Amino acid sequence: MKVITLVLIACLALAQLNAYAGELNLGAEKFQGDFQIDSIFTRDGKTYEVSASGDAGPYGRVYLSYIFTDMIGLKDRGEFTGHAWTQNGEEVNTATLQGVYVKDGKVFKMYSFDLVSDGVINLALGTVDFVAKTMKFDVTGVETGATK
Repeated sequence: MKVITLVLIACLALAQLNAYAGELNLGAEKFQGDFQIDSIFTRDGKTYEVSASGDAGPYGRVYLSYIFTDMIGLKDRGEFTGHAWTQNGEEVNTATLQGVYVKDGKVFKMYSFDLVSDGVINLALGTVDFVAKTMKFDVTGVETGATK
């Protein structure tokens, strides 16, 4: 009887987790961000800082700064944090940037969740080519259902 009870509890717990798995609702509006890498440097050979600038759809001109790390020593992947400053006409926004990167051949793929000062959460999927000095992102908003 205890085994049956444990199996039922496990099934209910998995069903509850599965209910949350499909809740990442992406917005209908998408845009691209195209950036040129302005500078890259390291202080210790382990942590790298990258600055880039370019254009990103409704945000206009964007300046990015990232700190790339590999906290658990996987070598071909790690995490990053960063900040963005944007201006489109008179409207200015800032954002925090956070996510993970993975080396894929000669480029790096970035998977980022970004919180913008206008209240929007963006999901940005990008490709970074350090030789060509480019960063290109496909960006879409995340629908949270919460009001601002």
